[in-house]
Amino acid sequence: MADELVFYTNPMSRGRIVRWMLEELGEPYRTEVLGFGPPMKSKAYLADAFPDAELAPPADDRRRAPYYRWMFFAAGPLEQAATNKAFGFTVPPDREGMAGYGTFPATIDALEGAVCKGDYILGEKFSAADVYVGSHIGWGMQFGTIEKRPAFERYWQRLSARPAARRAKEIDDALMPKEERIAAAN
Repeated sequence: MADELVFYTNPMSRGRIVRWMLEELGEPYRTEVLGFGPPMKSKAYLADAFPDAELAPPADDRRRAPYYRWMFFAAGPLEQAATNKAFGFTVPPDREGMAGYGTFPATIDALEGAVCKGDYILGEKFSAADVYVGSHIGWGMQFGTIEKRPAFERYWQRLSARPAARRAKEIDDALMPKEERIAAAN
């Protein structure tokens, strides 16, 4: 890409997922820290904007469907189930079909099945789906919305050890207000 890439983010947001993607891409970028709100929203997928990084299967690749499946699973059913759990909401047994995700246990079991098929969501190849799904798992285990199953711990350990993930965390942690850094360390 010839244009300068500008990353608009807040270090205490899901922008951390995008930062990790940027570090995986290895492309130069400039950061603009913003408050929360509409300016932080983006419609572009970084993995498709930088195909040379090979973080998304090409459109004609058979892995493109599971790639999208798990990206949308994390953004939809997983996030909905985890949020409902955090708020103490339980889907009534006779209404599970209306919830979209069914039940929290079924959602977590499906997620566990996905991370047990190989080292990564698409098998042996790391992708943007791992950045997104892995971030949900890492945060969920940290904040107690996803239980610490051995499969999740192994998967997150692999992902969080990636050099780009470590760089992204260090950068975002340094951008956090001092009070938040102290609280996060304790």
